[in-house]
Amino acid sequence: MTSYRAIAESKNFIVLDKYEKQWEVNESYQSEGDLERELVQDLVNQGYELVPGLNHPAAMLANLRVQLQSLNKVTFSEGEWARFVETYLDKPSDGITDKTRKVHDDYIYDFVFDDRRIQNIYLFDKNNIARNKVQVIKQFEQTGSHANRYDVTVLVNGLPLVQIELKKRGVAIREAFNQVHRYSKESFNSEHSLYKYLQLFVISNGTDTRYFANTVSRNKNSFDFTMNWAKADNSLIKDLKDFTATFFQKNTLLKVLLHYAVFDISNTLLVMRPYQIAATERILWKINSSFQAKTWSKPEGGGFIWHTTGSGKTLTSFKAARLATELEFIDKVFFVVDRKDLDYQTMKEYQRFSPDSVNGSKNTAALKQNLAKDDNKIIVTTIQKLNNLIKSEGDLAVYHQQVVFIFDECHRSQFGEAQKNLQKKFKKYYQFGFTGTPIFPENASGAETTASVFGQELHSYVITDAIRDEKVLKFKVDYNDVRVKFKAIETEQDEQKLNAAENKEALLHPERIREIAEYILKSYRQKTHRLQPGARGFNAMFAVSTIDSAKLYYESLTQLQKDSEKPLKIATIFSFAANEEQEMIGAIADESFDVSAMNSSAKEFLNKAIADYNTHFKSSFSVDSDGFQNYYRDLAKRVKGEDDYGNKLPPEETVDLLIVVGMFLTGFDAPTLNTLFVDKNLRYHGLMQAFSRTNRIYDATKTFGNIVTFRDLEKATVEAITLFGNSNTKNVVLEKAIPNTWKALPM
Repeated sequence: MTSYRAIAESKNFIVLDKYEKQWEVNESYQSEGDLERELVQDLVNQGYELVPGLNHPAAMLANLRVQLQSLNKVTFSEGEWARFVETYLDKPSDGITDKTRKVHDDYIYDFVFDDRRIQNIYLFDKNNIARNKVQVIKQFEQTGSHANRYDVTVLVNGLPLVQIELKKRGVAIREAFNQVHRYSKESFNSEHSLYKYLQLFVISNGTDTRYFANTVSRNKNSFDFTMNWAKADNSLIKDLKDFTATFFQKNTLLKVLLHYAVFDISNTLLVMRPYQIAATERILWKINSSFQAKTWSKPEGGGFIWHTTGSGKTLTSFKAARLATELEFIDKVFFVVDRKDLDYQTMKEYQRFSPDSVNGSKNTAALKQNLAKDDNKIIVTTIQKLNNLIKSEGDLAVYHQQVVFIFDECHRSQFGEAQKNLQKKFKKYYQFGFTGTPIFPENASGAETTASVFGQELHSYVITDAIRDEKVLKFKVDYNDVRVKFKAIETEQDEQKLNAAENKEALLHPERIREIAEYILKSYRQKTHRLQPGARGFNAMFAVSTIDSAKLYYESLTQLQKDSEKPLKIATIFSFAANEEQEMIGAIADESFDVSAMNSSAKEFLNKAIADYNTHFKSSFSVDSDGFQNYYRDLAKRVKGEDDYGNKLPPEETVDLLIVVGMFLTGFDAPTLNTLFVDKNLRYHGLMQAFSRTNRIYDATKTFGNIVTFRDLEKATVEAITLFGNSNTKNVVLEKAIPNTWKALPM
């Protein structure tokens, strides 16, 4: 057995910048028992109390009483303890969800003692982490439908919060995962089991160690949602001894359990990944250091987080915003989103945290009213509503207060007028942006970059990191450059010689439109895994360049399948005609909910498409402002295939193919979407954002995101993935494609 000195944690961060091994790899055979003994000894060396003989439920309850009495400086009589257990700690009706809520929300209980005095009894001290006591036990025995004996359990104030299951070196780590899953069914959640309080599982075979949340959601049932611990540079910490020396440091573990976990509105326990914690820590550190240095209201007083699309930026920004409200010198925290991205679930999360944080009204009066409330430190608003408030209100108290702005997506509308107005009005602000695709000089086209607006990069987790960690999928790109003969068009160079009108006529040529529409209908079921009878499969999006092309494709696809027994359910959405030439620099034009700028032809077509949608789904949406926003939200649910609460919709209530110009190509997450058809010039951040609609992990049948292009985008694809990764990114991000044999139909 190798003894070693526990590492010293960074003064500011639990996700370390540096970590050096202080031991040598044990090359000799280690049995599961040897691995367990070494782990327990390492935990004891790091300050955990080993409780020998605590291996059955009665002993655990007795120890829990001692720990809670110590934490709360009280003494329970036998009757008081029995009443506390029955009415709060282990109510007979409590399930795993109720116990988890006690850890996160209801960890303080007003208990009436026999002498009628009332005292708050805490399960944890979340304000002073060091006061919580950690203990370790091994070989705990419990019986549910079967008798089980667990390897190693970590207790916090006597409650079992972490369960560690080990397999000897050389055995697949999935065996440990499967064992945890079996215990969950057989005994963890049996009647009167305190193991319902478990928050984290740790599994290891010595050489690979992972952690994951205890939840009734599919997160627990899928190995895909396990994660390694890591350093700040995202290099993985996999060996059990390294994991123990870092993750199981007392302060680190307690912060992961009590600060960096979220029990969300759908009763799903989410434990943050190391890069999410690293980003949150660095934002909080930056706010503190900028306050001390008085560098507020300057780019050097803030910063941006570069976390690739699909890596969970909204959870990270949500947690950073919540924790920022706990800083004593901060008066308000603004969580700023684009109006299209303020989804139902995000609104509910913030409203649960602070009932007055979100207001859905269109005018700024409610926003102004919420700002005036001293007991409301967090404000969730859209960039549009914030800008309207700034323009309409010459002087407000909040302009002079210490304010944090956290932008959920900082690569779109945050660079424009609203940003300039914010900088003029607010005197003491700290600004942070999250983006999966930063604006660098290479893709800025001479305009502002992410760093020039928000400050330095505070943390990055790029697409190659996410693919390595199996948190997002690779892309498989089929390049189908479709040109029908129009005058002298034979190559892309010929196309570039045409004037705008000629080029538009060539791209919208009826033969080209029909050819692509036929290809989509023929390949759709194969691409979306629907070839097998009864297979639910996935769905697809079709990105086109203009409203004119959206109309032509919608009509062609509808006409081609008018006699089909099972036609695809096709929908479309847009709000104004995007200028494709502007998109050549990389940006996808930001479409608002204002449809007033559309010409009569576009509005007439949109009316027709929404009428078709209403007929199929028995809805009543329209193109007026509120009706259009409601159409957008309903459409988003039907593309995702789930309702507001995360429940699956039946296949007949979902959309199969969505035709878009700009909407839904950024910031929209739908794990059931696996294919993107593209007849649109995309570059740099716009290309990465659009492609990334397809690469969310879902299940074993979704192995990569399908991209099918009808433009010559190969060079643009390589440029984009190189800019947002490195020179070797192409080999990591792109699935090796089979040469495409599909050719344009002859004229």
